[in-house]
Amino acid sequence: MTNDQDWENRVTALWERLDDHEPAAFRARVAELADERPEDDAAALFERGAAHDSTGLPEEAVALYRRALDHGLTGPRRRRAVIQLASSLRNLGRPDRSVELLTAERAIPADRLDADEAALGGAVDAFLALALADTGRDREAAALALGALAPLLPRYNRSLAHYARALLTAPDGS
Repeated sequence: MTNDQDWENRVTALWERLDDHEPAAFRARVAELADERPEDDAAALFERGAAHDSTGLPEEAVALYRRALDHGLTGPRRRRAVIQLASSLRNLGRPDRSVELLTAERAIPADRLDADEAALGGAVDAFLALALADTGRDREAAALALGALAPLLPRYNRSLAHYARALLTAPDGS
C-alpha cells in the first residue's frame, strides 16, 4: 500500500467516526493527518475545510475550500469542495454566490467528469435547489429537485420529469 493510499484510508476511517468526537477534537485529528502532507497540499486543505464545515465553523471552511481549489484540487474532492463551499456560502447568507458556483458546476459536460465526480451530480442539484430557494426562486428550486428525483423512482419517472419541466414554463405549474 502506498503512503498516499494509507493516508486516504486513515482519513476515510476518521470521517466514519465523526460522531464519536467532540468538534474540536475531530478538527485536531484531521489537522494531525493534514500535517503529514505538504503545507499547500490541496487534499489536506480540503479535509481541514470539511472538518471545520462539519463541526459548525463555515467561515473557516470557506477559506480552506478556496485555498484547496486554488492549489489545484482535482477529481471528486474538487467537486465536493465546490458543493461544500457553495453550501457554506449559502449558510453564511450568500445564496447568490452559491447559485453561481453550483450553476457553473452543473454546466460541466458529463464527458469531462469521471464516474465518482458524476455520481455527485445529484448533490450538486440538491444544494443548488436549496440556494435557489434562498434567493426566492422557489419554482426553479422545486423543478430542479423534482427533476433530480424523477430517475430514482420505480414508477412515475416520466410524469414527474414532465411536471418538473412544467414548473418552469407554466405560471401555475399545471
